[in-house]
Amino acid sequence: MPKVRQAIKYLVADGRYDYIETGSLISIKKNVKDIVLPSEEMKIPIYPMDYEEFMWAIGNDTYSVLRELYQRGKAVGNSLNRKLMRDFRIYMAVGGMPQAVEAYVEGKNFQEIDEVKREIINLYKDDFFKIDGTGLIGRMYDSVPTQLATGKRSYIISAATGKKKINKDLERLYDLLDSKTVVASYNVLNPSIALPQTRDNDTFKLYLADTGLFTTMIFNSSGETDENIYNKLLSDSLPADLGYLYENAVAQMITASDQGLYYHIWKQDKTSSYYEVDFLLSTKTKLIPIEVKSSGLGSHKSIIEFQKKYSKYIAKEILLSQKDLVNEEMLRLYPIYMLPFILEEL
Repeated sequence: MPKVRQAIKYLVADGRYDYIETGSLISIKKNVKDIVLPSEEMKIPIYPMDYEEFMWAIGNDTYSVLRELYQRGKAVGNSLNRKLMRDFRIYMAVGGMPQAVEAYVEGKNFQEIDEVKREIINLYKDDFFKIDGTGLIGRMYDSVPTQLATGKRSYIISAATGKKKINKDLERLYDLLDSKTVVASYNVLNPSIALPQTRDNDTFKLYLADTGLFTTMIFNSSGETDENIYNKLLSDSLPADLGYLYENAVAQMITASDQGLYYHIWKQDKTSSYYEVDFLLSTKTKLIPIEVKSSGLGSHKSIIEFQKKYSKYIAKEILLSQKDLVNEEMLRLYPIYMLPFILEEL
């Protein structure tokens, strides 16, 4: 509440206690009329549980083993890799929202956990409606998994609203971003220069801040997600190509490491087709392009063409999938659960 927030200034001045406030950027920006803003505030971004925190929470003590396997830099073996990938798919199924993680720890089945996640999604939409009574912010949020699943090169506001884009829609988009329920990845026009300097603010993708909620939303057609669907997800036996689900998980992990999200698209010569690198990371002086696959290694022509175009700027190329670790000259193939340790080295 605004008055409570204003009172913090005087409570801090009293000196007897420290205080923690929670709230979204939407409430922080919208509810400041006629109050004294406390200069003593220090804003700290909070994310859903990352993979390490999730492992701690559920009592899985293998995270340090993952780090050792990554540092060793050799294949872990098919049997162990399958087990470790199943652990990671549990994270994708449950997500990092504390209520959902608590339900998993308490032994609830995935259909019950899914109901917890749906409640969170509905609360988000209720909050969006309080900000904008048209319901369009909620529709923008709903559209995120759909637009990723259909392979759009960037997020299209009009595809979410069903109407021609107007200036008010941009304000709604900024409110959605401020809610921190989604994260934006921006297309970089010239990767040879520092990534933030050439980002295209008009060309971006949106991901959900929590992959567990994303999983619930992509199986949303029936109003509930059957336990059998989750079992198939955990065993990697769903018939659909879920590359966009793994892509969302990568976006969540990069965001949790306080790295910016960037990607790069460029047109193929003499064709109407495009190449696309899913994510771009940067060291102090070099680039790390990342491509994400849901299962097999498949074709990865985009990252090969990117290497040809920007070779002198690249530290290494990474392909993330469910497959075991392999090194192929410049291209490093890692199972997706090793991404946190790649990020630690930046």
